[in-house]
Amino acid sequence: MTKFFLILFLASFLVACKTTTYYISRHAERAGAMGNDPQLTPEGEKQALDLRDYLQGKNIKAIYSTNFNRTRATAQPTSQHFNLPINIYTPQQANGMLDSLKAVNKNNILIVGHSNTVDDMVNRLMGASTMSDLAETEYGNLFIVRKKGSSYSFERIKVPQTTQR
Repeated sequence: MTKFFLILFLASFLVACKTTTYYISRHAERAGAMGNDPQLTPEGEKQALDLRDYLQGKNIKAIYSTNFNRTRATAQPTSQHFNLPINIYTPQQANGMLDSLKAVNKNNILIVGHSNTVDDMVNRLMGASTMSDLAETEYGNLFIVRKKGSSYSFERIKVPQTTQR
């Protein structure tokens, strides 16, 4: 009977140690006010490559993006690197998508959004008001939410520049 409880304890411990990491990024720098669905600037294209380079060793298993040129173009280099499709979501679907993703264990996920949705995603995952809307001119940050068991942690980093400017 003691062996049974020991095995049960170890199994519970291993499940609790599974870590899921959500990498949440605002789209890279977009071209000026050319309609409501602009492309990335050349600088934005470099930022998308920098994001891919940063995530190369992170074993990404799923990629999510809204259906805008700038978000898809930000996710595309990472999608190609990991040979993964880009799963399209709408901002209205984000809460349901995040609730589903919270059930994921032991995977790393990239989510690309917008200056006014990134904070909502981080806050929803964290279950607390951790951050507010990004400035319209703010690019190149990565918001990392880690889930280990039922605990969540948050980190904000600047994606290192790896491509020549």
